Amino acid sequence: MFKLTSLNLNGLRSAASKGVEAWIAKARPDCICVQEVRVQAADVEGRFEEMAGLKGHFHFAQKKGYSGVAVYSRHAPSDVIVGYGSPEFDAEGRYVELRFDTPKRKFSVISCYFPSGSSGEERQQAKFRFLDEFDPHLARLRTQREFILCGDVNIAHREQDLKNWRSNRKNSGFLPQERAWMTKILADTGLVDVYRKLCPDSTEDCYTWWSNRGQAYAKNVGWRLDYHLATPAIAALARSESIYKAEKFSDHAPITVDYEFTL
Repeated sequence: MFKLTSLNLNGLRSAASKGVEAWIAKARPDCICVQEVRVQAADVEGRFEEMAGLKGHFHFAQKKGYSGVAVYSRHAPSDVIVGYGSPEFDAEGRYVELRFDTPKRKFSVISCYFPSGSSGEERQQAKFRFLDEFDPHLARLRTQREFILCGDVNIAHREQDLKNWRSNRKNSGFLPQERAWMTKILADTGLVDVYRKLCPDSTEDCYTWWSNRGQAYAKNVGWRLDYHLATPAIAALARSESIYKAEKFSDHAPITVDYEFTL
């Protein structure tokens, strides 16, 4: 089995202080894709190059204390791609791709952190620009190799993907344009929402993010924002999923999928 986890850390140092490394050691994923690491290379050196025996591969944001993604892997990649070729968004540290190429298969694991538009209209427009750029990138990549993109997509696709969908129809993360983008990459670009393949009818068990306001976590007033998006041949090998909520390392929960293949 290939065990793959995705988790928005809401700060690597913060999550580490809450025990995420011990959990990774216990859960033993082959790879864990993390987002919003909020560190620079100097912060990683001597402390976070590895976690629980997995080697980290990073894309740092130029701005300190902001964004950033990584993939920690038990297996050495054949190549590491940092950024997807966007002058605007590569500066924000949003994309790292590990390639594991063999004579039998060209395969990538991608950690990606989509922009949030919740802070205001300026960032919402940036989010739309990202979506416009990113779909063609995924479509091109799909013609070249198999892959699983893990990440905080910052979009709840369907009504069943968040608790209070009626009151959030005009809010970032559940806007009609964002939901239409998700539909397009699943229907036209041909990617598979792996969690929904395994759990098509899940509602309140599907949430991976909770607001820090009020009693959202205690009352499970959540959103499903964290995804495994896979090419069809890889998605067909998905066997089981789990969203881990027994401990809280950030405002997101880790989502893990077991795939029936090995690197």
